[in-house]
Amino acid sequence: MNTIQLQEDILGLKKENDVTILAHYYQPIEIQEIADYVGDSLGLSRTAKKKANNYIVFAGVDFMAETASIVNQDKHILIPNYESCCPMAAYLTPEMVREFRNKYPDLPVVVYVNSTAAVKAESDICCTSSNSIMIVEKISQEFNVSSVLFGPDANLADYTEQKSGIKCIKMPEEGHCYVHSQIRPEDIEIAKKKYSHTKLLVHPECIRAVRELADFVGSTAQMYNRVKNSSNDENKFLIGTEEGFRVRLTQDFQNKNFYSVKDKLICYNMKKHNLELIEYILKNLDDQAFEVKVPSDIAKKALIPINKMLNYS
Repeated sequence: MNTIQLQEDILGLKKENDVTILAHYYQPIEIQEIADYVGDSLGLSRTAKKKANNYIVFAGVDFMAETASIVNQDKHILIPNYESCCPMAAYLTPEMVREFRNKYPDLPVVVYVNSTAAVKAESDICCTSSNSIMIVEKISQEFNVSSVLFGPDANLADYTEQKSGIKCIKMPEEGHCYVHSQIRPEDIEIAKKKYSHTKLLVHPECIRAVRELADFVGSTAQMYNRVKNSSNDENKFLIGTEEGFRVRLTQDFQNKNFYSVKDKLICYNMKKHNLELIEYILKNLDDQAFEVKVPSDIAKKALIPINKMLNYS
């Protein structure tokens, strides 16, 4: 069956079964095209709570579906491929958080939303790549400290420390996103020579040497808005994040040109979803092999730092 026919079948099944499909910006474009909402991880989870139906198909990695389950305990969250995991989130475990707490008992624990539900449940507050600076500033004021514990992404911790002036002790030191951390200054130098007069947009999960070369540093949603609000004269952009986002920008802003800073900036786990799996789920909504359900005790604890973040925001 060809892609267009599959998409039409999925749209019909979705309407028939009253299902909401959420897709992250890094998904293949054919999945983004059949989604009800496309966005970044936390934005999609908030959408799930406010606008979604009882059944939600979440095309993203596992922690995103978990977050949706935490804030939507009364809904069915289904993930097309349960092997779609986030290697960066796996760097930090609940046991590690407790060890850091024992070592630094007076410091608050800040965890990136790109973390497991069990890790969120051990934290004081969550943050996103778009609000980490503000969250760290506010939680440090609340605890009256000049340092915080921050995980699992060490590059986001470094960026947040750099911009806030508040020490972010990394949990762990080596935590990173393999997609963003592979970008190096020499990649940008080569890309700039190949694509002249471009604006460089990068994610804060990139290393500091790369961030310092950028014209703009921000989350995927912030980068999207930076392009959306750009002048007509700004029509060439170098994109320092996952390839799926560049494809989305190319589709949405056809009067502008977008180039990747290097080849193969691909989150392969994000790409484990496909239209065939989504069609199967829509025909088998009660197949529990695809349901992501965070246990109520963990969800209750994890919701506290998420709500705290939302209240601060």
